[in-house]
Amino acid sequence: MANVALARAYQQSFDAHPYTTLAFTNGALNALGDVVAQLTQKFVDKQEEKRRSTHWRYDIPRTLRFFAFGFGMGPVIGRWNLLLEKHFPLRTLGGKTGKVSVRALARRVGADQLLMAPIGLSLFIGSMGIMEGRDAKHIQQRFSDLYKPAILANWQVWPLAQLVNFRFMPLPYRVPFQSTCGVFWTLYLSLLNAKEGEVQDRDDSMRRTLK
Repeated sequence: MANVALARAYQQSFDAHPYTTLAFTNGALNALGDVVAQLTQKFVDKQEEKRRSTHWRYDIPRTLRFFAFGFGMGPVIGRWNLLLEKHFPLRTLGGKTGKVSVRALARRVGADQLLMAPIGLSLFIGSMGIMEGRDAKHIQQRFSDLYKPAILANWQVWPLAQLVNFRFMPLPYRVPFQSTCGVFWTLYLSLLNAKEGEVQDRDDSMRRTLK
């Protein structure tokens, strides 16, 4: 019953304010991904923490940055789904309801992965660098270090998820479905981004020490 009530509340909110609903939903699920990432880091880094005699602290600004990125991307992804719906329709076969063209579905997934995936990853790396206060040199270095492994990982994971999304999910629920699957993707990006940030901070500290 609770799930039904939640779905009804979401649908009503989406009908009244679609882009605001997508923004908050995507932002909240993005933030959840970082929460999971930080808690994962806590256990992964436990031995390193003991060696350094340091205490783990939850990074609230980091989670807020992920919320802000997800909040901004929610309407963008929603608009993108509308464009895919218009330009890459899933044509029915033989007029039977529920039968879709595999070729049309493949084209839609291909367009999503070849256009939106690289753009979304670029926006992630750039916006995170800006929100962390990095300068252009650091952001460029982050692109150099992170973009290739992240986009290759994306193409191993997301085509199947998006195939399910485009085939079975109604349009209002595609962003929430993608964001829910994306909790684990955000976990990956969060850990990757945090590790790169630590490397850059350590390099900067060493340069200052050597001056």
